[in-house]
Amino acid sequence: MKVWHYLRASLEIIGKQRHRSPPLSQAIDRPRTHVAGTRSRGDESVNHANFIGVTAVNRNGPKANHAARPADSSEGSGYALENAAAQAGERFAALSALFDIGTIRHLEDRGVSTGWRCLEVGGGGGSVASWLGERVGPRGGVVVTDINTRFLETLHQPNIEVRQHNIVTDALPEAAFDLVHARLVLMHLPEREAVLTRLVAALKPGGWLVDEEFDALALHDDPELRSGEEFLQSTTAFHRVLTQRGVDLRFGRLLFARLRALGLDNVGAEARQVMLPGRSVGADLIRTNFDQLRQAMIGGGHITAREFEHDIRRLDDPDFQTPSPPLWAAWGRRPQKLAHDGENQNEPGIQWHPDDDNDDPLAIMW
Repeated sequence: MKVWHYLRASLEIIGKQRHRSPPLSQAIDRPRTHVAGTRSRGDESVNHANFIGVTAVNRNGPKANHAARPADSSEGSGYALENAAAQAGERFAALSALFDIGTIRHLEDRGVSTGWRCLEVGGGGGSVASWLGERVGPRGGVVVTDINTRFLETLHQPNIEVRQHNIVTDALPEAAFDLVHARLVLMHLPEREAVLTRLVAALKPGGWLVDEEFDALALHDDPELRSGEEFLQSTTAFHRVLTQRGVDLRFGRLLFARLRALGLDNVGAEARQVMLPGRSVGADLIRTNFDQLRQAMIGGGHITAREFEHDIRRLDDPDFQTPSPPLWAAWGRRPQKLAHDGENQNEPGIQWHPDDDNDDPLAIMW
């Protein structure tokens, strides 16, 4: 029952953000119980704006442009389905409804509990970060990062810090976290292998990495294998655009071997798949993905406008059904010493010095 209560609250938060994107001045300047970059502990003010060498969500400084983009995300961060697009809120809500229960199960199985320090990479709508904040309690801490943090501004738990951060180029502390989690981030990054190595380096000895990625190539357009299911032509066009933009459509299936190769212990992996019927949250996810890349799909000659509109109408048919791609979750635990320990995986000259006795769970020191 707790999980269902959390999911309902998360979806309400994302839905409010989707339907009313406030002016940036309101989003940044509204009061919060915790201001990223400064926390009070008694009479002492703890400044950790340089927690991971990235930009904190600043209420007083220059305003970054986090407004939604109305068109498809062919420009901006280079991320194929970037958060700045108008469709991002609906996509986050659908992903949360479809996959959060499985994500939470995997995090519970890794033993996430009171006092843990967690890093949520590419926090998106913030639903997983919100659950982590409740799970680790006031003695724990969660840092949630994204290039565009506009959907994370609803996170008000005092043990959660929101950071504007590029996981490819910005520094990470080493040996800092009991848990590092990402979902549907690395497959979109051409630098995914280097990023995965850096995430492992960010784990404390004994810390867990959990990554979740699709294997879209597991879907086959074979009528004999897909009796009663429908494979949309727009799905093929969508996958072609993603591939052109550097997305590895099969990366989820490769995670198990990758984590083993990086020297993690207790490596495991599991795939989960859901049916997406018409007029459902699953159909909403497909529609928002297609809408966001519509211009690239049609303009690139991958599908005609007529075929595209036909597929969009099919999503409103209650008899329509198609499976999601398998979402692979892979996990592994950092041993006390990795084979490459001693080599800095991040910025040259930066050393991480853990301060586990610090009363402030988020006062991370360089």
